[in-house]
Amino acid sequence: MIHKIVRRPAVDDSHLPAHLSPILKQVYASRGCSDTDCELALANLLRPNTMKDVDVAAAIVADAIAANRAILIMGDFDADGATSTSVCLLALRMMGAQKVDYLIPNRFDYGYGLSPEIVDVAHQKGAELLITVDNGISSIEGVAAAKARGMTVVITDHHLPGQTVPAADAIVNPNQVGCSFASKAIAGVGVAFYLMSALRAELRQRNWYQQQGIAEPNLASLLDIVALGTVADVVSLDTNNRILVDAGLKRVRAGRCRPGITALLEVAKRNTARIVASDFGFAVGPRLNAAGRLDEMALGVETLLCDDIMHARRMASELDGLNAERRDLEADMQQEALKSLEALALDESDLPWGIALYQSDWHQGVIGILASRIKDKYHRPVIAFAEASEGEIKGSARSIKGLHMRDLLELINAKHPGMIIKFGGHAMAAGLSLRAGEFNRFAAAYDEAVRNLLAPEQLTGEIVSDGALLPHQLNMDIARELRNAGPWGQNFAEPLFDGYFRVVQQRIVGERHLKLVLESECGQTMVDAIAFNVDLKTWPDATIQFAHVAYKLDINEYRGNESLQLMVEQIEPR
Repeated sequence: MIHKIVRRPAVDDSHLPAHLSPILKQVYASRGCSDTDCELALANLLRPNTMKDVDVAAAIVADAIAANRAILIMGDFDADGATSTSVCLLALRMMGAQKVDYLIPNRFDYGYGLSPEIVDVAHQKGAELLITVDNGISSIEGVAAAKARGMTVVITDHHLPGQTVPAADAIVNPNQVGCSFASKAIAGVGVAFYLMSALRAELRQRNWYQQQGIAEPNLASLLDIVALGTVADVVSLDTNNRILVDAGLKRVRAGRCRPGITALLEVAKRNTARIVASDFGFAVGPRLNAAGRLDEMALGVETLLCDDIMHARRMASELDGLNAERRDLEADMQQEALKSLEALALDESDLPWGIALYQSDWHQGVIGILASRIKDKYHRPVIAFAEASEGEIKGSARSIKGLHMRDLLELINAKHPGMIIKFGGHAMAAGLSLRAGEFNRFAAAYDEAVRNLLAPEQLTGEIVSDGALLPHQLNMDIARELRNAGPWGQNFAEPLFDGYFRVVQQRIVGERHLKLVLESECGQTMVDAIAFNVDLKTWPDATIQFAHVAYKLDINEYRGNESLQLMVEQIEPR
């Protein structure tokens, strides 16, 4: 799909620091930055005491540590869950907890969250205090089961709560009613980090470290893990999240990160000294996620916890193999899904507004990625389903701008009570379960609901551009400045520009990547460019002499040499 290119309007940037270049000042101002947003100092982080009940939760955990009670971290099977689990385990050990362990449900045996079934497993492990990370806000039955077994339960989560919340001993979730914490977009790992920060302060107040003869821990040593989980969970990079991610990236660049993260970057062939947020998002996160998608997320957690680089490299290699298997599965499923859509409609205009797909042999662990790929291709909200158990299917949903997916599922559930077994999630991503026999009825209700909430023009994808660069601005200095001005990510988009170029050279590299040499319209500057996964029906074509290109400035590193390269988001013949 060719997306419409929309240029950001020029905005007032006079409030921003004078030392910034005109290009960067305009980029920052167009993203709503204040002068303080440009300084990503840890001192500017939001205070933990603004998060509702974090002090209550910290006191509960401190009491458990002092009483030497068995603490069990209950994580989720994605990268956010794995990083949240690792942050809590490492922090608790640094603070002197003697009995601390973790448990992450196998998604194929137990499903998501703190279910009564997984509570039984926790009970068998002797858990006395359960701390959920990146889950729990919808686990009403699971919390009740844990309380019935005499466990204390602290929930840390960032997902949106339903009308009823579990009867836990404490809930730490910035999205719960009555929480004044300003960063509603914080990831699960961020919430876990804030609880550990509050716990450190609580133990300091109790004079715990001096009594135990241990040093008060420097929790900044965990920020590389926090940064990884935040980027991998694709949460909005508001100022608070950008501070967390920036601090973590600086640790990695300085060679002060966990051996497991170093090993994952190595296996992904990323230079740790030059790492940016997108390396976490596209290289490390998927390898970590592969464990939870295809196997046991415990492998991902153990990689993050590992202190020995050689052992970490062995586990990172195993995760790399799982990720390769995941990619193959995903590619096969995507081809099947596209064939289904081709059979469904003669052309794109006949597609459902809300696309629902189901195939009984699809892999549960990959349907979220599949939904995302189909959403990107057709710019429509997509839910992909796979068989979960006898008679039940699970769906993973991905939305587009302007459609809140969890709220949409709530509307469908209210209109068709009993059709959806359970659901939860965010604005842009959600999950749900149905009985298999309800798929067709749900698909129709889903498409109807999407049509009621969206306007036709919202189904046309847009590429938002920061405008055109002049030929003399296509240089390494500006590329470096923009690269270092991040972290860029969700809702804080990396600068993207557009312009018209003469196509000097074009050839396919790999299977579907287009390598180009482009010349600015006035003929002053020539630059290398690459476009990934192009339409082979269009490219290469020697008759195409000019193109409208949307691109990001990138620095290509090859054998120690750096050169400017345009990373092409869209290329349209002109």
